[in-house]
Amino acid sequence: MYDHSMRELRRLPLFSEMMTQTFDSLMQISTWQTVPPGQQLISQGDYAEFLHILVEGSVELQADWNGRASVMGLVQPVSTFILAACVCEAPYLMSASTLAPSQVVMIPAADVRVMLRRDADFAMAAMRELAKGYRSFVRQSKNMKLRSARERLAAYILYQSQLAGGADEVDLPVEKRHLALYLGMTPENLSRTLRALQYVGARTDGTRIHITDRTRLVSVALPDRLMDGADSHGAQGDQSSA
Repeated sequence: MYDHSMRELRRLPLFSEMMTQTFDSLMQISTWQTVPPGQQLISQGDYAEFLHILVEGSVELQADWNGRASVMGLVQPVSTFILAACVCEAPYLMSASTLAPSQVVMIPAADVRVMLRRDADFAMAAMRELAKGYRSFVRQSKNMKLRSARERLAAYILYQSQLAGGADEVDLPVEKRHLALYLGMTPENLSRTLRALQYVGARTDGTRIHITDRTRLVSVALPDRLMDGADSHGAQGDQSSA
């Protein structure tokens, strides 16, 4: 299991082109943790001490201000988070908590910065990851500002279908209350919108979504490659580099 996870880590875009010596050095000083659901890994405002890598499970990125909270992103394995704070030696702009039993690898941020100076390929890969995170943030911002709640939810369902190879039945990857915050909605508004979508091509059964009329659902979401697309090696809505 450990060897398989190491191979998965090596294939990550951030690590795939670095020198073998760099990768081995970072792995030797890394800490592997098995974390239960509901465990806070990162606190907003703390200075970055580690680069985190999710090997198994799922992680929610949250932000809060003045008594309000919002979900900023959902991290799925295998993926790094939060790279920007590590590179900049800056405080985290988000918190991170596990949503499911998870395996997390932690690499000291100071050592990551040392290796970025020594390994040009690693530095270039980090630059690409940060650029990808920025572009994903712009797409998510456009999604939130330009679409209505119904359009956002329809687009999200179509994206989950795309991840499942175009399947007409998909399971929501997170609880509805978490999804509501991620889409900028209240849980009550999400429930109403899910019910409304049954008349335009998406029927809900618990956490499972049945796409009954893809053409009508597409006509609601109006997918756009500059909002819903992803760059090479990227994933839509991925805020994990921020």
